[in-house]
Amino acid sequence: MKHQKLLHHVATGAGFAFLIGWFYVGKLLGFLDWCITLAPAEYEGAALMVGICALMAPGFFIWNAYTRLIERKLDIKGQYYEDAYYNSDEKK
Repeated sequence: MKHQKLLHHVATGAGFAFLIGWFYVGKLLGFLDWCITLAPAEYEGAALMVGICALMAPGFFIWNAYTRLIERKLDIKGQYYEDAYYNSDEKK
């Protein structure tokens, strides 16, 4: 069990490193600069925030799927907040 916990922490850390890499690859490809050029000069900060959200949304989706896969492979049991929320809708 202790070995599983360590593997889970290492895998979660690797997933977080993926998210950091995802951000920097998007930044290096010029996605954020492109988002800033779409807005007027006085709204550059807002355009940057929208660009970061758009850039990171697919990365977080991949990270979510990855962590669930790792937990399934390591047989980590637990309850996700969203599972309880959606299950309560099905019971009604």
